[in-house]
Amino acid sequence: MAMVGIGDRMPDVALLKEDGREVRIGDYLGRWLVIYFYPKDGSPGCTREACAFRDMHDDFSRAGATVLGVSSDPPESHRRFRGRYSLDFELLSDPGGAARKAFGVPKTLGLIDGRVTYVVDREGVVRHVFRSQVRAARHARFAADSLAEGRA
Repeated sequence: MAMVGIGDRMPDVALLKEDGREVRIGDYLGRWLVIYFYPKDGSPGCTREACAFRDMHDDFSRAGATVLGVSSDPPESHRRFRGRYSLDFELLSDPGGAARKAFGVPKTLGLIDGRVTYVVDREGVVRHVFRSQVRAARHARFAADSLAEGRA
């Protein structure tokens, strides 16, 4: 399973919204996208990461970017997680791991779902990738900097 890289087209996979409705990643094209895969709602690292994306909301809005968080947690878990931390972006559920596989997001130590952030242009081409399991809060800064510095 090769990881999607810079210059690759973003896979158009189906995920579940918090209300249980199916949505395709491709439905979000036409805007810059920041798609971040994370292991688990409510875990310490994932909470820091989500709150970092929330706290940088203005940076993403100014860049015209939509932030999407993706994990295998069910929609109900996403609703609780968003509500508890007042997250202002969508969390999408990948219950069977199809999106994770399509993007080639690896597991850490073969056990824990990996943490990878993709910055995708309006046409669906991946422009930047940041992968770090342990520096969770840096994912938001990386994405915002990529958009703001014109690298996006």
